[in-house]
Amino acid sequence: MKTMPFLLFILFPFLLKAQEGTKNFIDFHYIEVTGKADMDIVPDEIYLKILIDEKDNKAKQSVEDLEKQMVKKLQAIGIDVSKDLSIQDFASNFKNYWLRNNKIYTSKEYQLIVHDGKTAGEVFRGLEEIGISNISIEKVDHSKIDEYKKEVKINAIKAAKDKASAMAEAIGQSIGRAVFVQEQNFGIPMQKSPMASNIRIRGFSDVEVSDREPDIEFEKIHLEYSVLVRFELK
Repeated sequence: MKTMPFLLFILFPFLLKAQEGTKNFIDFHYIEVTGKADMDIVPDEIYLKILIDEKDNKAKQSVEDLEKQMVKKLQAIGIDVSKDLSIQDFASNFKNYWLRNNKIYTSKEYQLIVHDGKTAGEVFRGLEEIGISNISIEKVDHSKIDEYKKEVKINAIKAAKDKASAMAEAIGQSIGRAVFVQEQNFGIPMQKSPMASNIRIRGFSDVEVSDREPDIEFEKIHLEYSVLVRFELK
């Protein structure tokens, strides 16, 4: 029964000494700064949604025929369809068939990835020529986006260190180790809309193409990072 109080009596001086030797960052003289960095990168992954619908096809071609023509056209443009083209959805209007005894119309939805605005323009024009105009731009991205994010974060921390060093030097002091680091925000604004000089996109099935090759220019992806850092002040 007396063992516990006795042990506490023995250990108390050591615990007290350990606490005295451990300092929180608020026990240091420190300088607090915010470092920021940003970067604009040109997207190299442009995601297009292509819909082939028998019901919308004026020439009354089957989805299979249109699909073959589409693949041939994309290959002529220089697109690796085995890598960059995929089927997203396949549907038939069986409900309308049973209710009204009408023809069954089928449709297929595809996702196509192109890697620059020029190729995107060629796709719009090429598919329009074979009667496929139900095309939209879903999103843009970059194949090395994670690497660029890391680079922006590093630049933000470096900016914080440079700012802290300059401020400390102004008062005749210097900075030591960082005692606190906190991410503030990381912003990646999504692509709002494609900017085009020779192509106008009004909807999923309404695309106007001029006589010459469309030249689509996309907004750059903007990366922005902010970090709060406290450095020991010497």
